[in-house]
Amino acid sequence: MSKKSTILEKKFSDQVPDASAFKETSLPPVDSWNTPLSGDLDIDIDREGVWRHEGDLIKRPSLVAFFSSILRRDGDDYFLITPAEKWRISVAIAPFFIISAELVNYREKSAVRMTTRTGETFFVGENNPLWLKKISSEVNPIPLVTVRGNMAGIISRPVYYDLISWARTAPDNTLIVESLGQAYSIGSF
Repeated sequence: MSKKSTILEKKFSDQVPDASAFKETSLPPVDSWNTPLSGDLDIDIDREGVWRHEGDLIKRPSLVAFFSSILRRDGDDYFLITPAEKWRISVAIAPFFIISAELVNYREKSAVRMTTRTGETFFVGENNPLWLKKISSEVNPIPLVTVRGNMAGIISRPVYYDLISWARTAPDNTLIVESLGQAYSIGSF
């Protein structure tokens, strides 16, 4: 582990007791914290959900999971926030990256369950919609899904191919994926 990573880990280690204990249903209440801005922190999340500090890869999955548990979006800015500190970080497109999905039967409905690189799982549905977004730096629209609150995840190429294989073709040649009774357009041909 680099000296920078050790310093970064020590800086946040006493803020939340055990990041591994946080699951989707027991995340810290970051939306209720009104912490003043402490400044900018040289952490960035690239388009594949890879976290870096001062350009160096943050290699410990538990540290990335901890940081993602205290992540909040206000407007177009992203912050690592605790009751004591609030640091702005940089996010290329979306802070989460979807690494797997499966089509399951949930409460007698077809559902798409997705998993992020940090291990969060959720069902695509009313609270976690799926959409395509055109981004100027990209040739094709990017498939995104709401992961938590107002924060999205980029759907990896293999997961997108899974979605295509599960989709039905509408009369206008739009590909439609259904999950929990909701229909989502994932492109057309």
